[in-house]
Amino acid sequence: MKILYVFTVGGMSTFFPDLTRKLLDRGDQVDIACNDTDRVKQCYRDWNCGIYKLSCGRSPMSSGNRKAIKEIRELVERNQYDIVHCHSPVAAFCTRMACKDLRKKDGLKVFYTAHGFHFFKGAPAKYWTVFYPLERMCSKWTDVLITINEEDYQRASRKMKADEVIYVPGVGVDIGKFRDAECDRETLRNEIGLPEDAFMLLSVGALIDRKNLTSVMTALDILGNEKIHYVVVGEGAKEKEIKEYAASLKCADRIHFLGRREDIPQLCKAADCFILPSFQEGLPVALMEAMASGLPALGADIRGVQDLISSERRFAPTDYDCIAELVDKMYLSPKWREEAIAEDVSKIAGFSEETVNKQMLEIYGG
Repeated sequence: MKILYVFTVGGMSTFFPDLTRKLLDRGDQVDIACNDTDRVKQCYRDWNCGIYKLSCGRSPMSSGNRKAIKEIRELVERNQYDIVHCHSPVAAFCTRMACKDLRKKDGLKVFYTAHGFHFFKGAPAKYWTVFYPLERMCSKWTDVLITINEEDYQRASRKMKADEVIYVPGVGVDIGKFRDAECDRETLRNEIGLPEDAFMLLSVGALIDRKNLTSVMTALDILGNEKIHYVVVGEGAKEKEIKEYAASLKCADRIHFLGRREDIPQLCKAADCFILPSFQEGLPVALMEAMASGLPALGADIRGVQDLISSERRFAPTDYDCIAELVDKMYLSPKWREEAIAEDVSKIAGFSEETVNKQMLEIYGG
């Protein structure tokens, strides 16, 4: 079987090495097409996967999208793929426009994994105006539409026209990698600059508005607990503005920006609580990794997070008082932390890489 993955950004390839290796081992061919091929993980080149550059952009209005439709069509016709599996909204639009006639003529199957529709409960009206009609139109040229959270699955089952709508629990988490990570907790916390008795609250994610990191900072300022330190891992377009906001707060000396890090499993082991305050997620990988680490978690009451942690540990993204109360409860109650850990470790077992990859291989068939 010949399979083509289509992404907008090559960084998405980080989600699929284990699945790709399994496909290759059973004799399938796997290629990748995306905009920024330099960000595709090296392992795919080592495995002799074809890597092809596309002109599509991240915006639906990108001038390169029309050209990308032609590029995808020519690539599929040339290499005669059995399955084209697209990810991310713009790449998926271009792919389905490119392949809509080839499905009937050549028997091609088009799969689309929606990593969180841009239209969702509480989404801005413009998202519904732009993305919903496009997704609904393109769904009729989709053989298998894969959703990764319950809200999207229910909506797609009712509203989309794909031949088949399937729920798959995300891209899979390497549970052993996070559960069994070794960490010199004292050394790592000293490196960050934490006092010996600090309670370390951790967030991992891009420094952009959608991740809503400033809500946690505001809540900590309200709480005023000198023992609680907030450690933020990531980089992004709003880094300057977020750091300036943090510096303006009374708790500024208890907010630590670590930038991009490769030791996330160790940071989870060094932390006392994880928090994900995002306005929008599909199924948040950072939260799942924290859960796999045995780190008690708090999160915004949004799609995706609702699939993972109980309602008593969720909050409205801008309810600063509620965030402060939940963080304080985590700090004060070792019993609540232990109950949260037990609940999350049990829950995350159903989102393992092994579980997801087994399901994907069954979906592909062959």
